[in-house]
Amino acid sequence: MFETLPKTTTFEEFLEWKPDGRLYELHDKVIVEMHPIGEHEEINGFAAKKLNVQFDRLNLPYFIPKQALVKVPDRDSAYSPDVIVINQKNLSSEPLWKKSSTVTQAASVPLVNSSC
Repeated sequence: MFETLPKTTTFEEFLEWKPDGRLYELHDKVIVEMHPIGEHEEINGFAAKKLNVQFDRLNLPYFIPKQALVKVPDRDSAYSPDVIVINQKNLSSEPLWKKSSTVTQAASVPLVNSSC
């Protein structure tokens, strides 16, 4: 479930505006408040639990953040996936990670095919 807020904004404005504690995405310059509920949250938790067990078992440098954003290249859009796997070793190359928990590079998200 989501609610669209009427104002259009750039990606940079969105990052400056975005408050903590609530889940927002930017869809082609439109701010959208997300409201994941019930079964949706259960499925996310189950997937994260199973993946984290495998990361530990295989000694992989991956983790699953709670509210990271993925910036879409060349567009004023950023999404907060339900479950996203982050390669911790690539975060030093991410210019927006420390300030806004945002990734921009395919190498930071190892389960995404960069040719898509």
